[in-house]
Amino acid sequence: MEIRWLEAFVAVAEELHFGRAATRLHMAQSPLSQTIRKLEKDMGVPLFDRSTRSVALTPAGRSLLPHAYRALDELEVARQAAHASVGTVYGHLTMSFTGAINHRTLPRLTRALRRRYPDVVLSLQGRVVTGDAVAQLMQGTLDLAFVGLPLDPSPLASRLIAREALGAVVPVDHPLARRAALDLAELRGEDFIMMPSGGGSDLERTATAACVAAGFRPRVVQTIGDPFMILTFVAAGMGVSLVSEGMSDILPHGAVYVPLSGPQPYLQHGLAWAPANPSRVLPYALEVAEQVLPTPA
Repeated sequence: MEIRWLEAFVAVAEELHFGRAATRLHMAQSPLSQTIRKLEKDMGVPLFDRSTRSVALTPAGRSLLPHAYRALDELEVARQAAHASVGTVYGHLTMSFTGAINHRTLPRLTRALRRRYPDVVLSLQGRVVTGDAVAQLMQGTLDLAFVGLPLDPSPLASRLIAREALGAVVPVDHPLARRAALDLAELRGEDFIMMPSGGGSDLERTATAACVAAGFRPRVVQTIGDPFMILTFVAAGMGVSLVSEGMSDILPHGAVYVPLSGPQPYLQHGLAWAPANPSRVLPYALEVAEQVLPTPA
């Protein structure tokens, strides 16, 4: 097996299109197809299901992908090691976050990591909800992830980094917009804008549970996978929503955040990682995270 075979495999696996993968690798499509066939012959199994209309990973291909990522990362680490001075922390760290929900925590961690370890290459993946982050951490395609807690039982490790109250966000001309606080039950009968149900979003799960505890199920008229776009739709007068208190910092014009009275539902933010991850950088990142994002009392 040659390194260029793995590079070709990763390109096709990410593009799921031989033409685009060939363009990305600056090569013709025919040599790329030959390279993939060589890799499949070496592995003894097909890695892609090919048809005239689509390309898809086989189960064997899906199993190989995280190991291919790791092998290419290790090669890059070896290259960096050859040029790094003694004691330098170098390597690659892939980290995911949901989006606007993490606007208070993500910048603090990334800035600290870049200051402390400038030779570490950070790759950030946005709009990754908790469910998808858990799957990618277990597959080895992510090193560290911002998630909602608690996690379902899994071999992953996690740590609480922030706890934020859930509040309502309503259009600026809504009758409740001028209230100092509102009872969640007062939103019964309102149109809700929320994250997709069953998509692994902790915000959606927490918000729905809070409504049910208040005696109603939210009437969802629009689902959006981007938390900031939820705020934008509320500002446009399309409905109301429930978001974490931290998002009140970034409300678009036309939306108002109103705290909830009574028992407070909370969104718990955490970091998660796989203890078996062999990344050389991960322990240093976790140490920095403990310093800049300590577990709240």
